[in-house]
Parts: sequence; C-alpha cells; structure tokens
Amino acid sequence: MNMSRTRRERLVVIGGDAAGMSAASQARRLKGPDELEIVAFERGHFTSYSACGIPYWVGGDVTDRDRLVARTPEEHRARDIDVRLRTEVTELDLDGRRVRARDLDSGAESWTPYDKLVIATGARPVRPDLPGADAPGVHGVQTLDDGQALLDTLAGTRGRRAVVVGAGYIGVEMAEALLNRGYEVTVVNRGSEPMSTLDPDMGRLVHEAMTGLGITMVNDAEVTKILTGDDGRVRAVATQDREFPADVVVLGIGVRPETALARAAGLPLGTHGGLLTDRSMRVRGREDVWAGGDCVEVLDLVSGQERHIALGTHANKHGQVIGTNVGGGYATFPGVVGTAVSKVCDLEIARTGLREKDARRVGLRFVAVTIESTSRAGYYPNASPMTVKMLAELRTGRLLGVQIVGREGAGKRVDIAAVALTAGMTAEQMTTLDLGYAPPFSPVWDPVLVAARKAAAKVRSSTTP
Repeated sequence: MNMSRTRRERLVVIGGDAAGMSAASQARRLKGPDELEIVAFERGHFTSYSACGIPYWVGGDVTDRDRLVARTPEEHRARDIDVRLRTEVTELDLDGRRVRARDLDSGAESWTPYDKLVIATGARPVRPDLPGADAPGVHGVQTLDDGQALLDTLAGTRGRRAVVVGAGYIGVEMAEALLNRGYEVTVVNRGSEPMSTLDPDMGRLVHEAMTGLGITMVNDAEVTKILTGDDGRVRAVATQDREFPADVVVLGIGVRPETALARAAGLPLGTHGGLLTDRSMRVRGREDVWAGGDCVEVLDLVSGQERHIALGTHANKHGQVIGTNVGGGYATFPGVVGTAVSKVCDLEIARTGLREKDARRVGLRFVAVTIESTSRAGYYPNASPMTVKMLAELRTGRLLGVQIVGREGAGKRVDIAAVALTAGMTAEQMTTLDLGYAPPFSPVWDPVLVAARKAAAKVRSSTTP
C-alpha cells in the first residue's frame, strides 16, 4: 500500500514584534506544526512588545520593562514557533525563495528557504545627517533595546539637561518622560508649532500647555549639529543662531519604514518608502510574500491615497489578516482614517481624518469650525475645557477630520469621529447620534456634537444662494 505524506510548508517571518508575531501566532492557530513550520527572525532581544509604551517606561509610569512584553520568545517557542533572537536578515532571494540571516553575536551566516514569507521589519527612527548625531548620549527610541539604552544613559548621567529634537508624537511623549525624570527639558522643533499632525491653530494649544508645564519650546528652529565635549559625549544641540546645553538628547523627529531589504530585492514601494500591498496584505506582484506593520503603506479611506502610519493598532490588525491568509483562511485590511491619540502630562491630544492642508492637497473644498466646550456639564465638579476642530466637505457636508485638545476625557472622544469617518457620515448626520449623557461624563450636547452642529450650519450657509 502506497502512502504519501504532504510536505510541510515553511513560513518565514522577518521581525518579531506586533505584525510579525501576530501573523505567526494566527497562522499557528489555523495550522499545526505538522502542516506548517514557522521560523521568525528578530534582531533584538524581545518579541511581541509595546513600542508605544516605551515613553511611559522611560518616564517611570511603567516600572517594569517586562510589563511591555505581551508574549516572550519562550512562550512563542512553546507553541512551535522557532524564534531566533539576535538574528538579522541581510538579504532576500525572492527567485530562490530563501533569506540570508546573520547571527549578530557570532557573525555566522546561513540561508533559510521558505514557502511563504512575511516582512514585518517595522520602522526606524529618523537620524539627521548631522555632525555628532551618533555621539554617546544621543538616542532614538523605537525598540525595547533603544529604551533600555536610554535608561542606562539617564542612570549614568550626572547632568539634568535634556534636549528633544522634534515635536511629533514621539518628541512630545519623550519630553513628558524626561520631565517626569526630573530633567530640564528643551524641545527644538522645525515646525511653527508642535504636533504637525494637527493644524497649527490646534498645535498652538499644545505649545501653550507644554510651556505651562515648564518645558522650553523652541519652534521654527533647524538643528545644524550636535556638539560634543572632550570625552566625545554630547554637550549641546546647535541651531543656526543658538546652542542648547544637553546632557542627553532624544531624537523625536519621527520614523521611516524599514524597507532596505525590500528595496534591494526590488519589491514595490510607495511614495513614503513603505511596501505596497493589496487588501489581503500580500505584497503587490508576489503570491508568496506578505508584509505588515510599520514597514507598509496603507489606504487612507478619507483621502483615497496611500499613507505611512506607524501604530501598533494597525500592526496587530495587519498580522491577524496575514496570519489568517497564510493559514488558509480569508481576511482583508480595508484601510484607515488616521486616528491617533497622545498626551503630555494631563493634556490630551487627538486627531482623526484630514488636516486642512491634507484636504487641500487632494483637491477637497471644505469648511472648518472650532468650538470651546467642557468635558462634563459646566456645573459638575472638575469640568475641564476642551477645544474641538472639525472639517466638513463643502456642499456634501461629509465629515473630513476632527482634532481635539483638552484635559481628562478629551482624547478618546475622537473615537466618535473615527466611527463617523469610517461610515462616511455627514456633519448633519452626526448631530443626531445618540451618545451617552450624564453630567459627570459630558454636557447635554457632547463637544463633538456641538462641533458637528456648527459645521453643518456652516455647510448650509455656504451653499445657500
């Protein structure tokens, strides 16, 4: 009697954080080790961790690094996922369906064949091409290893002066972390206001709040070099006309997709440098290669264009979609509306959809309104002020974007707008939403609905002959 045994497939995953290990774990749920072998390469020391939590670990809100780890390498291995730490993939041979990897400790290199490949290489912090940018005491913060290196520097630094270069999400969160550590913090920002993901009028509110916390904000300033002392360590950050003393420097300029491997292999990249995929997260033009997380570009459902957005929420969803498809199921990732929320001390900052310049860039005409309200009924104790800005398309009234800056209870209100954007609602339709109300939680008219009423009225008046 002849008995044939089906050859076991091999899935190779490059990158051991959110997208990569979510994909590996989901594929394992659908296919056992007798059907699918899974090998995951990770150049760091950790897997499945929260990069978004690093500023709060550095700042002391999270006291134990291991609390940021959702699943350890040992836990993955117990589920028959061959995790290889401190191993960096250096080359993709797509025609030969294999990857070259180097052990970072021994230097040994070897080729590993695959049947299916997942690229989840993440993003890398932007390091300016400046003198001194690689000096001791200058840190980018993207991985747990980066966070540990920064904490080691803080522990060994006697001075208490910190300079953060950049005022986006990373810069603002790291400014708070260093302030919590007792440092004098200066933020040097190339833009006119912090948080370029907001319109400048809303960024101004963040600027005022940060200054009120004791953070020195320096806007419209381009860093020209990082100065070092006789010991080679950082001593100051220089702009064209000033120097800012520094015992530690954190680069919060942002991140770029880590796609050097993909570029060298000839895989398709978008205008932002991220990998391009279809809705199943399969790399365009490749039947056996998927990609997800911070190394890809995603569809913006509001503008209809591709964007690069580095967020753990997206990465985990990408991984679930990839793992389902690799495991023989079917799943898609439809796109995003660009929702993000952050904070600096007690100030909450949120946005979703398009800014004014985003709308103009894609040829949309719109109305913009800004309202002031409170987080609770005005007579209820501890009601705090909140500013909401809303953009709606001219004539149609379709919601285009919302930005919120305020104290407790402000940030997560952006989720109302995120749902409305995803559903394609108009400002007028939003005014009828049946939101929860009680004086401890909101005014009778929630601030987002107040903004919707004002936007709807402006749309009506602008289209009336």
